Amino acid sequence: MPRSLIRRSLAAAALLLAATSAFSQAQPQEITLPLKEAWFEGQIVHYVSTDISDPGIARKQGINYVPALADTLKPGMPVERAYKFPGDEQATVLPSIPRPVGGANADATYSPLWVLVMVRWKPGVTPHTLTSEEAVLAAEEKGEVELTRTKIVANWPVVRARGAALQGVH
Repeated sequence: MPRSLIRRSLAAAALLLAATSAFSQAQPQEITLPLKEAWFEGQIVHYVSTDISDPGIARKQGINYVPALADTLKPGMPVERAYKFPGDEQATVLPSIPRPVGGANADATYSPLWVLVMVRWKPGVTPHTLTSEEAVLAAEEKGEVELTRTKIVANWPVVRARGAALQGVH
């Protein structure tokens, strides 16, 4: 092999290595997602919203549209209700969280997949903050709210609750 070809090959390899190294250093080693607030048993918890089975909500929130999430509504699948106020008059209410958040979670029933139940205040009722699933169901029983179960499934992992947070959550 001629020396000039070897030199050019080595120079090209060095240039490629330098470009790859610069590219990998320019890529963020951490990403930032907005934390969303929800109520759980009278306390604020935080979750991230990454995926949803409704295209309109996905576009509005800038998250992934994942129609296959709706397949999790089959019997026996780990999907719980999340009580969502469509006018965003208050934070969503979640019926469960990991206990504790992180690798030591001992709640085998917790899942980050939620079927949305829309909560609407009935006319003439003064809205007040509902901070637990029990409060939502009591308000329904009193005739204060109407609950409408949807077929919308969201992937909302709880990342901070009760003083604990997943690693990297600020």
